[in-house]
Amino acid sequence: MKSGLAKDRLGVFGVTAQVMAAAAPLTVIAGGATGGFAIAQQRGVPIAYIAVAVILGIFALPYVAMARQIPNAGAFYVYVTAGLGRVMGAVTAFVAVLAYNAMQVGLYGGLGYEASHFIANHFHHDVAWWTCALVGWLAVGIFGLLRVDFSAKLLAVLLLAEIAVAVAFAAVQLSHPYQGQVSFETLSPSWLLAGSAGVMATIAIAGFVGFENTTVFAEETRNARRTVPLATFLALTVIGLLYGACAWAMTVATGPDHIVAQAGTEGTNLIFILAGGYLPAFVITLGHLLFVTSLFAAALSFHNTSNRYIYAMGRDGMLPAVFGRTSQRTKSPVAASLLQSTIGLTVILGYAIAHWDPYTQLFFWLTASAGLGVLTLMVLTSIAMLAYSIRQRSRRRRAEDTAELVRGVPGPTAGIRSSVGQVSVWRGLICPIVAAILLTIILWQTIANFHLLLGVDPSDSLRWYFPAAIAVFALLGVVVALVLKAVRPAAYERIGNGVARPALRGTR
Repeated sequence: MKSGLAKDRLGVFGVTAQVMAAAAPLTVIAGGATGGFAIAQQRGVPIAYIAVAVILGIFALPYVAMARQIPNAGAFYVYVTAGLGRVMGAVTAFVAVLAYNAMQVGLYGGLGYEASHFIANHFHHDVAWWTCALVGWLAVGIFGLLRVDFSAKLLAVLLLAEIAVAVAFAAVQLSHPYQGQVSFETLSPSWLLAGSAGVMATIAIAGFVGFENTTVFAEETRNARRTVPLATFLALTVIGLLYGACAWAMTVATGPDHIVAQAGTEGTNLIFILAGGYLPAFVITLGHLLFVTSLFAAALSFHNTSNRYIYAMGRDGMLPAVFGRTSQRTKSPVAASLLQSTIGLTVILGYAIAHWDPYTQLFFWLTASAGLGVLTLMVLTSIAMLAYSIRQRSRRRRAEDTAELVRGVPGPTAGIRSSVGQVSVWRGLICPIVAAILLTIILWQTIANFHLLLGVDPSDSLRWYFPAAIAVFALLGVVVALVLKAVRPAAYERIGNGVARPALRGTR
């Protein structure tokens, strides 16, 4: 074993496949969109998806600019360190590990449940959900130990199949509108001002979780300065349009006045029912199968993301050094992968022994909680990007002033200009401010309506358990950082540094 992720393994399409698979398009369309109609009790879910894509696009502009300057597998954690200091960086790292592991492990519940039902419905054989989950867990674990481009190729195939089926279903729905009339009502921007707009935005943003992980693979891409931005905006554009169009197509097929009721009654089966009368039976069966593989693909993608956060923390000294090493042959973070697999196995077996509901209590609860964690990280990162840009611009001005005092001596200005001077006011200042404000509003709405995502009563204390877990891990990050500062100052100085960049000057 030795440190270092593989270089030049992923291109634009490989990175895009990784992050779009994490978003699980078919799962979101079949489950997230219909759930959005049912929970929000409003018809404006299609425009909510498009609006959220725009908000995340604003966030992504400075985000990918940071990736150009700081290519690192730690992503959120490294950017927050650069902007807000090492203590807040450690906070971000521990919250990221919690959020992405919760997302990955939660997906095993959905995968096991849906795979078990698929086998029962199509092969008339009963298989326990946890058996299916363990098969998925084993496959994910194996791919996690292989070269990252192997995962990317598998995810690309599954992703293209998912998108093809989703588009085919939407085309059928649009070609058979309710009462022969195609309605654009649910795409009206007026729905963004409705009383339940916050609830719709909360549900919509959960469908995009994963797009931000393009930067996690920056160290493993070919020409990261070009690949990461292209992959990020390609993923956002395709996901936003796909979600918005497919959700709108459902309202056309049912009629806008009936979508809420039918979504509440039929749930994830709605898209299959609406297309069932017009497509061959094998296409519908393929759609159900791809719904299952969509969950597997998302689990594999988040496994790779979780590994790289654990790897970055091990490399930077916040976790044991073994987690910061990679396989000499595959360049995969083996110890980090095995740790994540151990967590997944423990949770699956724990739920099976306790006879807890894998769909509601594992899949829905943990993925909803993970979405809350990732949204929190986006808010922190937006603030950090603003702070980083302000500080770097201030340094550049001071350097320029110093250079002017010595005629004919360029001073250090050139180096600063090459790294940060090219970031415009729009990307460096305006976008982070707008993103921080809009994402904070959505975060507040998410916390206020978290009981709806969990399906519990507003007075149920369960709604606070998961936000409390985020607070606990944040506090753990503070403790680890302060202990390192007092006991191992050299390790403290490495927080957020990694091996792909120079030491962070000016951080605390």
